[in-house]
Amino acid sequence: MTPMAAWEHHANDNRRMNMTVDHSPAVPLNHWGVIRARGVDATKFLHGQLTQDVLQLGRSQARLAGYCSAKGRLLASFVMWMPADDEVLLACHASVLSATLKRLSMFVMRAQCRLSDATAEVGLLGVTGDRARISTEGLPDWGKRNDADGCWIKLPAVAGVARAWHAPNASISDTSPASPVQIADPQALAAWQLLEIESGIVTIELSTVDQFVPQMLNFELIGAVNFQKGCYPGQEVVARSQYRGTTKRRTLLFACEAPLAAGEEVFHSADAAQPAGLVAGAAQVPCASGASPSYRALVEVKLAALESGSLHLGTVDGALLTPCPMPYEVLGVEHV
Repeated sequence: MTPMAAWEHHANDNRRMNMTVDHSPAVPLNHWGVIRARGVDATKFLHGQLTQDVLQLGRSQARLAGYCSAKGRLLASFVMWMPADDEVLLACHASVLSATLKRLSMFVMRAQCRLSDATAEVGLLGVTGDRARISTEGLPDWGKRNDADGCWIKLPAVAGVARAWHAPNASISDTSPASPVQIADPQALAAWQLLEIESGIVTIELSTVDQFVPQMLNFELIGAVNFQKGCYPGQEVVARSQYRGTTKRRTLLFACEAPLAAGEEVFHSADAAQPAGLVAGAAQVPCASGASPSYRALVEVKLAALESGSLHLGTVDGALLTPCPMPYEVLGVEHV
């Protein structure tokens, strides 16, 4: 498939997807969990643990952040925001919440900060289309607003589809006129998860823990790493990768006609001996009943593997991965 044909195929899928997700009902995001950090030292403690500046986190914004091992490998990724001056909420993939909460708690020590699983209390909802646009009107990407019906966070739009998170107040009934209608619709959830993949923003999940330095996932390009803040676990490795220009792997968006999942290896057509990359996240493209399914994936890949040949899932003879346009510029990748 030529680059132009790949783009047209991608655009047609987006048009079909827009008809599916441009609605008002809210989709329960059960694949996300929420960690609560509460106490007078909550921001100070997290500032020393994450790749992001937490001390300067404003009440009217959310921020992306990573949590690394001492070797600079990501153990979790977060969207974080402050509902109160002494409280920070960290949304992460549900599959890594328990281990991440346990590990963070090991380092609290004497800090006045209590960590807990707040998923049941902060049930995230995904909202798209007009409801998302209206509810976050005037906000920049990652802007936050508290209304009578809860907290709204504006996410970057994808292919013209407005997106937002809604975290209803615990005191508000699901049937309240102020609260968006919730639907537990597998197709709506699949459409939302496709938007997550096509946003170009990787969420660390259980199968990808300890696999990537932040730059491999473009984290410094999307504002998830602050290079002016103080130390945090893995900071020396992350900084060295940045200032020495040693990033030889990036994450890009691909289409595939075969099912694929985070953690699966990708091979270059000319090298069967070792993988050229790793799937960082994937989702199925919603399609009409009876139609052949297709998939989108964010794949961390060697830049050298993009120069010629082709990429395949699992083996050199596996399903072909076709490059798709990214929603932001990726350094060192001019021809994708």
